Amino acid sequence: MNVTEFLIGFIVLAVSLFLGVTKLASGMLVFRLVIGIALGYVLSRAYTGFAGSVNRAYNGGSTKLMRAMVMMFFVSSVIVAGLLVFNLNEAGEPITKYNLWVNPINLGLLLGGLLFGFGMTFSSCCASGVMTDLVADLPKAFITLIFFGIGVFVGFPIQNSADWINVSWFNTASYPKGVFLPDLFKGTPLNGYLMAVVVTGILCLLVVIASHYYESYRKRQGTYHPIPSERLQESLNNADAPVEKASMKDYLFNKIFVDPWSLTTGAFLLTILFGTMFIVTKTGWGASTPYGHWVGKFLTLVGVSGESLEAFTKVKAETFTAPFFANGTTVQNIGIAIGALVYTLTSGQMAQTAKGFFNYPKWQYLLFIMGGFTMGFGTRLSNGCNVGALYSPIASFSLAGWIFFVVLVLGGIIGNIVQKKIFDAAGSGN
Repeated sequence: MNVTEFLIGFIVLAVSLFLGVTKLASGMLVFRLVIGIALGYVLSRAYTGFAGSVNRAYNGGSTKLMRAMVMMFFVSSVIVAGLLVFNLNEAGEPITKYNLWVNPINLGLLLGGLLFGFGMTFSSCCASGVMTDLVADLPKAFITLIFFGIGVFVGFPIQNSADWINVSWFNTASYPKGVFLPDLFKGTPLNGYLMAVVVTGILCLLVVIASHYYESYRKRQGTYHPIPSERLQESLNNADAPVEKASMKDYLFNKIFVDPWSLTTGAFLLTILFGTMFIVTKTGWGASTPYGHWVGKFLTLVGVSGESLEAFTKVKAETFTAPFFANGTTVQNIGIAIGALVYTLTSGQMAQTAKGFFNYPKWQYLLFIMGGFTMGFGTRLSNGCNVGALYSPIASFSLAGWIFFVVLVLGGIIGNIVQKKIFDAAGSGN
């Protein structure tokens, strides 16, 4: 037990909450901070993240994270359905207005998903994961974050003007900009939501079955390599309590503060947090857009006017000139980094983690630049990242989420192939 780190972790948490309660402009922003801290803590302690689902499967053959992720999608969709199914008055109008992430299906979705999957291979993170990695792998994450923001910023004018990003090839009655699954089953029980949940469940089950078959194939071929973090999770979660009374104190301390949670536990807790977020904010989880705002805010500090930024990005000038912590998603993203820091400190891993910060060859930082930029730019084409174009849309019964899933995996495969060739060339000195 590292007492110093443990105490610092609780001080960081207490100070963050105190500043949030006393300095943030509204209760909703305080909620965003709290939910962000919780997300960051869970993501870090469960060794989980959206990018890893593809990278682990390709590089090691493990699909445990992929399976946990799609089960999270399914349960989240059930929560959303429960909130929406009877949310209509006698006139057929919504009683409570929810902002569902029903995204367009178009060329932008396909290209954006490919670019995002490609980029997350090089940086081993996504829009939410880059915030946890600011603690776990600072140099890589910091470089990725900078160029992620630049990619978002450069993509703003295209996203806000191009029909091939904003106009959907297909749509349904409730959402002219996308396909809302319950609309396909109007006239069926529970206003189409029952069948929408069934379809979502079938799609999730197909992913689980395919994942099992793929993992089994890799094992038969001898190309399956266990993921170290998953092995650690399994060994610690399956460990029996000690018989000796003297050892029980350390055992309980580690169980409460140190030992990583299983992927299943992480998925369950993320689902609870997503549901809470959806109930309170009336919308899903997004992460990527503020990174482009941060770039614009930096430019205002060096003399660029808000009007000039608006002319280029087609984003309102007030977005770039407003106080930094006035944006809920910004506060939530900062909270994710704080949550990751709290876990790393309270588990006594900060000093050891920091020792590995610069264990990269210099040329690999170019890959982090490429990864950050392609992910950021890709989010503008697909109207979101792994939470904004994948998780939230699938939970909101948007067909676009499933299409993004497919092209994301394809982009991740291409990215891993390219990265392997780069590493091989670097290793041979070519």
